[in-house]
Amino acid sequence: MKRQAWVAAAFAAFCLAAGGEIAADEYRLQSLRIEHPFARATPPGAKSGGAYLTIVNSGTAPATLVGAASPAAGAVELHQMAMDGGVMTMRAVRAVDVPPGGKLELKPGGYHFMLLDLKQPLKVGDKLPLKLSFQNLGTIEVAIEVEAMGAGSPMTHKQ
Repeated sequence: MKRQAWVAAAFAAFCLAAGGEIAADEYRLQSLRIEHPFARATPPGAKSGGAYLTIVNSGTAPATLVGAASPAAGAVELHQMAMDGGVMTMRAVRAVDVPPGGKLELKPGGYHFMLLDLKQPLKVGDKLPLKLSFQNLGTIEVAIEVEAMGAGSPMTHKQ
């Protein structure tokens, strides 16, 4: 029992030292905080899907997201959706900066991860690992929670 109390106290001290409470769907890598990583469920037979999250940079230098990988997919690419002459386009990008004191939202209709060659369809409630790579900061593995197919839209995004 004493060991459990010690572990709880150590975890509480860690949370306070890290700047407060750490949510269950929040991760830290140096000056970065990764919040609410999620993916949308896919229909049966789908070979690709999208994953989303928010990266907050409390540091004084930009952080550059340079890639991601997951055993749930054959490849993970960073993509950007944008309007071009009234037409929605999607293209792969090599890297994206998170400004100092700012944040980068990977969300439907903007920057996002494309999970290509999925090993199996993404089902609501599933969790899958996603390793994020940052230039000069290293890597961090987060757990992507699979939400409903419409997740991330203004009406369905969980807060």
